[in-house]
Amino acid sequence: MSRQQSGRTGIIGGSGLYDIEGVKVLETLDIDTPFGKPSDSLMLAEIHGQEVVFLPRHGRGHTIPPHKINYRANIYAMKLAGVNRIISISAVGSLKEHIAPGDFILVDQFVDRTHSRESSFFDGPIVAHVSMADPVCSCLKSDLSVACQQADIKTHQQGSYLVMQGPQFSSRAESNLYRSWDMDVIGMTNLPEAKLAREAEICYATVAMSTDYDCWHTEEEDVSVASIVEVMHANVAKAQRMLQQFFSHPSTHETCSCQQALEHGIFADLKAQDDQAIRPIHALVKRFL
Repeated sequence: MSRQQSGRTGIIGGSGLYDIEGVKVLETLDIDTPFGKPSDSLMLAEIHGQEVVFLPRHGRGHTIPPHKINYRANIYAMKLAGVNRIISISAVGSLKEHIAPGDFILVDQFVDRTHSRESSFFDGPIVAHVSMADPVCSCLKSDLSVACQQADIKTHQQGSYLVMQGPQFSSRAESNLYRSWDMDVIGMTNLPEAKLAREAEICYATVAMSTDYDCWHTEEEDVSVASIVEVMHANVAKAQRMLQQFFSHPSTHETCSCQQALEHGIFADLKAQDDQAIRPIHALVKRFL
């Protein structure tokens, strides 16, 4: 089964990811959601015959800071666009000596240190509880691992991502605290993104791109925008190579449990709910109605 046959693939990341050789832009999608507008218009494109939906997480021109991103609108818009798997391309700081700037990390766990972000579609009267024990789709992660290998990118096959509130970088005390927790990388964006993707029954996996050693490393310069941007440019080129490889081959996985995440998670009789309760989450629950 090819990826296109089983649904569109969404890519959330920087706008530079669009500049992939062979990408054919099909349509710009301006989508409104019950939770407001997403960070920007979605771009429907085709890569190697497969339909892909791009969304710049911070908006074109990087105008939205991480704590102001409308994560619910972004994920809901992806759902409305027919996406059933999301590749998150994310810049992170390294909290481990062996994860050098320029390395890629296929994250498998998150720790949430954010606050005041809307983190659920189910705010009542319809309530749902989905499992986040394994927050990353193992099937999608496996396909990304193969793509990174084929693109000849130094890649760490697992890691825990500490999600901080931002937009400021860590203090040295915070950085060392997170290292004592055995965190591998630190960033500002993947939660509540991953939680919302799970509620939307969308497979989600992160390709974390290390840009720096945060500020814990005594022999490296403290993190700065200038140093990050330089490494980011090189990382974007690697990510483009990785995506080329990813879409060059069909997925080896036909089904995934992520796409049944709500099966036993909804604590309500949906058919007994009125239209006002159903309307904001209709795209998520329509298969149960």
